[in-house]
Amino acid sequence: MSRGIDVTVAAIIERDGRFLVVEERAGGNLVLNQPAGHLEQGESLLAAVARETLEETGHRFDPEHVVGFYLWRSEEADTTYLRIAFCGDVEPSADAALDDGIVAVHWLSRAELLRRHHQLRSPMVLRCIDDYLRGERHSLDCLTYLEPRRVELDEPAFG
Repeated sequence: MSRGIDVTVAAIIERDGRFLVVEERAGGNLVLNQPAGHLEQGESLLAAVARETLEETGHRFDPEHVVGFYLWRSEEADTTYLRIAFCGDVEPSADAALDDGIVAVHWLSRAELLRRHHQLRSPMVLRCIDDYLRGERHSLDCLTYLEPRRVELDEPAFG
């Protein structure tokens, strides 16, 4: 039975033609992925991608644009993932310890990632990079956060 949809965020970070990726243990294998992870309860998408990048790479991430929204079904995990990918810049953080499971942090070119395609955690890894390289950029203003509040019965539903 399907577990539903998992919302994840990912950071696309490029410097001089190389992308920041993590090498991590997943399902008993070493895989490559962008700094990425699950949205936590009560967390904004921007806070989630900044947190995941810091935890997985030791770098502070400043999201500047949305690269895209990606829906992918993993038959193996029996899960559908909705990934929101952001691009931006990073600065190292001297006091950050890496998450358990992170084996190494690399700066790899697209060609190097392609040569290691068998290690990519999902097809979203290269797709996000390709969209970034094509210039896909959307304003962070496309994200809307609705705070929960009590709606009065005589209040219009919208407005």
